Formats: sequence, structure tokens, C-alpha cells
Amino acid sequence: MRQTKKAVLILEDGTRFEGKSFGYEASTSGEVVFNTAMTGYPESLTDPSYEGQILVTTYPILGNYGVPPEREKEQVSEFLESDHIHARAIIAQDYSYDHSHWQAARSLGDWLKEQHIPGIYDIDTRALTRHLREKGSMLGKIIVEGCGDVEFYDPNKENLVAKVSTRQVETHGDGDKTVVLVDCGVKHNIIRCLTRRGVKVILVPWDYDFNQIDYDGLFISNGPGNPDMAQATVDNIRKAMDTGKPICGICMGNQLLSKAAGASIYKLKYGHRSHNQPVRRIGTDKCFVTSQNHGFAVDSDTLPEEWETLFVNMNDGTNEGIRHKTKPFFSAQFHPEASSGPKDTEFLFDEFISLL
Repeated sequence: MRQTKKAVLILEDGTRFEGKSFGYEASTSGEVVFNTAMTGYPESLTDPSYEGQILVTTYPILGNYGVPPEREKEQVSEFLESDHIHARAIIAQDYSYDHSHWQAARSLGDWLKEQHIPGIYDIDTRALTRHLREKGSMLGKIIVEGCGDVEFYDPNKENLVAKVSTRQVETHGDGDKTVVLVDCGVKHNIIRCLTRRGVKVILVPWDYDFNQIDYDGLFISNGPGNPDMAQATVDNIRKAMDTGKPICGICMGNQLLSKAAGASIYKLKYGHRSHNQPVRRIGTDKCFVTSQNHGFAVDSDTLPEEWETLFVNMNDGTNEGIRHKTKPFFSAQFHPEASSGPKDTEFLFDEFISLL
């Protein structure tokens, strides 16, 4: 019989969910959020946007296809979205100790142990998700048997963008056109999507004054936490807007471009974290199924006159992107690079490249 340690998730309102540990045996805390995707846990765990969060997977089984190798090509991971796990922990209803996939290098449990990340299963994730939908995302802590208690931790009070951003300027790919990519917590597939289109990418830290660089276009990445913490990035974006050069943003990039334009941001009740968020392009009848991972949103009503909404969420009507009415500036709240998720909107990279 398999020996497992007991583990309990305690929410800040006192609600408890008891389960079993399958990852690293340590107590931890963070913001508890849920993701409704059926696949993609290696990509989600390594997505810097999950920094400081405890990830609940609504799909009932986890670990059945293992984890791909940590293989790099030109300083970028081939299969993962960063060089390590960013989520504080992961929670599932059931965990498969036996995995099967041609690309798997090891089990999810072994990977979590290597990275010192707790994992819990045998949790009623349907009840947990319903609770989070009613109450909203909340703080929580995981206490593993024999590991002691920890304090609640609120990642939104910390500058997570500064925590996950690169510390130095990096160059990726080669081409006649140069794109500055501001790293607010960039997913590696954004780099892959840009270099695959034949441009040179200069990756810079979140607070780096990229206006001193000679470039053809500016790209603002995704990232974790509260966009109000990244004011230095907003200030640099405003300077870049004066040049008239093309600008594109994804997720956090959408929020930071909106702040630079003068719009306001607010926190969603429980965020959008899934592969199946439907969005409509304004002015058309075209809808796209998108991959998303964010807890904040742009208040479309606060956009200045020269800006307009580009996409809208068909589930709750929230903003999913903006664009300038006359200048080559636009952004998307969803992830056109997916990883994981549908690639229905990857054409946005082509639209950005065509502007250079």
C-alpha cells in the first residue's frame, strides 16, 4: 500500500480541505486560484504569471502524461515556459502515479520534489472551485503533516514583476528588424513566436529604459501580480508612445499599455484562467477561443477618446484588448501564443510584425 502524508488546505475564511501529499513535503501559502484547462500543467506551473499562487486544477486527474524534459534551444526552453516552477503549489482531485507519454522525462511528483513545490490530491476540487467562485480568489495555506504551520501570504502586495523579470539584457534570434521585448514575466513561447517570424528580439528587464535602444517595435510581455507595481514600465511605455513605433502587449502588457494610455485597472473576482475563454473582435462577428491567465482587467470605460476596445470577453463582457485609433499600438488580454491552449489567435503576432 502506498504511503502518503496527510495535507490540508486552509483558506483565509477558515474553510478546510483535507487531502494527501504527492509533491515536495513542505508547508506553503499563497493566493488560491483555479484553472479549468484539461491539459497543460507543465506549461502552467512554469508560467511566471502564477508566481505566488496556489493552483487548483478543475480537471479531475493530474500527472497522467508526466513532464517533458528541461531542454533548451538558444537559451529558450523547448517545452516549458520558464526555467523553473513559479506556482507555490498545485492541487488536484486525483493524481496518477503512473504516467505515459512519448515525451515524458519524469513524473509530475518527482518534478515537484526536485523543484521543492508541494502538491496535494484527494481534494474535492469541485467543492473548492465552487467556493472560490462564490467568495472570489482568496489567500490560503497548505500544511503538510509533520511540517509545521506557515503564515498567509498575499502576493498582490509584492512587486512580482520585479521578482520574475530578467536581470540583464538578452538577445534572441536574428533578422533585419529588431523588437524590444519587456520582460514582466515573459513566457518562453512569446520569444519563440517572435524569433520564428524572423526578427531579432532584445529582452530587457521590466524597469529598463529601452528607449535608449535602436529598435523597430516594442512588445510588452505577460506577468504576475498587480500592474500598479510596475509603474517604471508604464513610464517607459509612455516615452515609447511618443516615437510612434509599433507597440503590442499581451496580458500584463495589455494592462500596462492601458495604464500608459491613461485607463484604470481593477481586480477580477476570481480571474480568467483556462483554455476556453471566448472573445469577440470589436466591429466584427468573429469570435475566438483563447487561453488566459490573469487576475486583473482593464476598465474599458476609462479609455481615453483616442483609444478603443479591441476584444471583449463573451462570458462576462470584460476588456480583452485595446488599440489606438490612429497609431500602431494594440494589445490583447489573452495569450495568442497559448502554451498551453488553443492557437486560434497567433495571427496577432503576424499583425504586429507587419507593422514593423
